[in-house]
Amino acid sequence: MSISYNALSGALAAQAALNTVSQNIANSQTKGYTRQGVLLQSIASDAGVNSPGNGVQVGALLRFSDSYKSQQMWRANSDLGQRSQTQPYLTQLEKVMADKTSSISYGIDNFFKALNAAAVDPTSTPLRQQVITMADSMSQQINSIYNLTANQLISANQQRSTLLPSLNESLAGIAALNQKIIQVGSSGTNTSGLIDQREQLIDSVSSQVAVEVINNPDGSTSVSLKGGQPLVVGDLAAKLNFNSASGTQTLELAFAGTTFKLDDTKVGGQLGGLGDFMQNTLKPLQVSISEIAQKMSAKVNTQLNAGQTAPGVFGKDLFVFNPASATGLLGIDPTFQSADLAFSSDGTPGDSGNLQLLVDIKSQPITLTSLGNVLLNDADTQVVGQLAVASQQNQSLLKTATTIRQQAEDDWKSTSAVNRDEEAINLMEFQNMYQANMKVISVANNLFDATLQMFN
Repeated sequence: MSISYNALSGALAAQAALNTVSQNIANSQTKGYTRQGVLLQSIASDAGVNSPGNGVQVGALLRFSDSYKSQQMWRANSDLGQRSQTQPYLTQLEKVMADKTSSISYGIDNFFKALNAAAVDPTSTPLRQQVITMADSMSQQINSIYNLTANQLISANQQRSTLLPSLNESLAGIAALNQKIIQVGSSGTNTSGLIDQREQLIDSVSSQVAVEVINNPDGSTSVSLKGGQPLVVGDLAAKLNFNSASGTQTLELAFAGTTFKLDDTKVGGQLGGLGDFMQNTLKPLQVSISEIAQKMSAKVNTQLNAGQTAPGVFGKDLFVFNPASATGLLGIDPTFQSADLAFSSDGTPGDSGNLQLLVDIKSQPITLTSLGNVLLNDADTQVVGQLAVASQQNQSLLKTATTIRQQAEDDWKSTSAVNRDEEAINLMEFQNMYQANMKVISVANNLFDATLQMFN
């Protein structure tokens, strides 16, 4: 009976292997599926029996996975998420602020060109009105770009807020799968499919925040932020939210009754990318635009106040700067008339002494928080240049992150993805193994029948 038993064990082992091959082929296009295999082990002969052995058995179901390659893929995903989220904002800002007809520099140039033109005939009402028109146009261009930054700030905040429900749901899913994997695994059931689901969720989380992942002996996985704050431990999951109680949004992580305050510029992934862009690019840019508007308008107003429209009649403010306004950072006094332009230094009709001092403002220095002392004429150009450098750096890092992520995916696939050519070979080999063992069973039956006939 040992011949039949050995052949039967071989047929069953081949059948188990064929089942595994069929599962792999069926999931060859399933995203995140990790290929499986069988570990065949020879069954030793019984003690004291002169036998080659007792056939073969499936020692274990194998899951072809490399934790190092998975970790590399998740780290690359965090970098990719961080860079990809900020680039659309940077591209939009760079395009608008560097445009020849919509930039702040274009508005400032036109305003001072109008002042220069008025020097031809300081008493000309059309030329004086052109100065007011260009002042208003410049104000609108500054407001338009400032409003763009304000809208981007709102959009980035909303985008961050919409990331959290998905992130929290994924963390809860990982915790639930941890519990299920432990329960199912303890009964000897294959957990490969559940692990695939968990790793898909980890991959999703890694695109939103940078994570560290530890595989535990009981089959569970612990997930934490780069700073060490726990996201998932066993069947417990953290929750992230923005707390606005202090007047500003603060990212908080709640886990097992403990609340951690997080620096949202350093959590990595999409969430960290948006936080870093808002804090270190967008808000400083808003400050620079506001400072250009405030200091330029203050200089012009001060100089107009120093001039005269008629003997003993000093000029008044042309610009109104309102940093608290959400839409009108800079404007002109609606009551201001062309006759209010104090171009004269002593009130003499046709005198342009104060007008020349107004024209000179363009080449005077102003102080910006982000750049230090710069000429008013160069201020916007340098701000745009600073933005262009940030955009180019991010594009370069985005390109690098995309390449690294693709390489990490290819490395993962080389170990874990289904190779249809390889599975086709396995299919034929295990089919031949099954048929050969069935042939052995047939031979064993013939021998048994022949033995019975000897006694008839």
